[in-house]
Amino acid sequence: MTKRTSAKYKIDRRMGENIWGRPKSPVNRREYGPGQHGQRRKGKMSDFGTQLRAKQKLKGYYGDLTEKQFRRIYAEAERLRGDTSELLVGLLEKRLDAVIYRAKFVPTMFAARQFVNHGHVQVNGQRVNIASYRVKEGDVIQVREKSRQLAIVLEATGSPERDVPDYLSVDHAKMTAEFVRTPALGDVPYPVMMEPNLVVEFYAKN
Repeated sequence: MTKRTSAKYKIDRRMGENIWGRPKSPVNRREYGPGQHGQRRKGKMSDFGTQLRAKQKLKGYYGDLTEKQFRRIYAEAERLRGDTSELLVGLLEKRLDAVIYRAKFVPTMFAARQFVNHGHVQVNGQRVNIASYRVKEGDVIQVREKSRQLAIVLEATGSPERDVPDYLSVDHAKMTAEFVRTPALGDVPYPVMMEPNLVVEFYAKN
């Protein structure tokens, strides 16, 4: 489980953007960065700084993955045939915690990781407690029956805050979700602009 859970909004403050689109984000009130120097005027960012920021934002969005985890996913995307930036997003969206979040079984990406780790999820009828588990097209993900009345689940499924993307087929009555297809960048409902092409440039140069 990520060490960042209790301080997740620091990522928002650091980026100056509400990267999960949450109404409680401090960026909704203060768009400047944290700390005593947060309100200083920012100079023009270098290409390296722009690329680094794009990487930190995408990495932070998925529960603030470690650099080792994120780089491993990038390396796999680079080995596959096709557009590396699109493939990177596709691999991130195939993570089990990301699917649980997208299906609105839990309210946040951080909660999704914890929810999976605590054994509340099954894939094709088998219990899976590894958040980084990669689902495949056609896989059916469900919340275990004994976990369906948890307050966190009821809050998320009843929230109008976000919609379920069309690459998932979700039945909240049965607490099941089918992973229909791997999404392209344009299919993923990011609340802010993500620039995986800049992530590719960052790793290509560093």
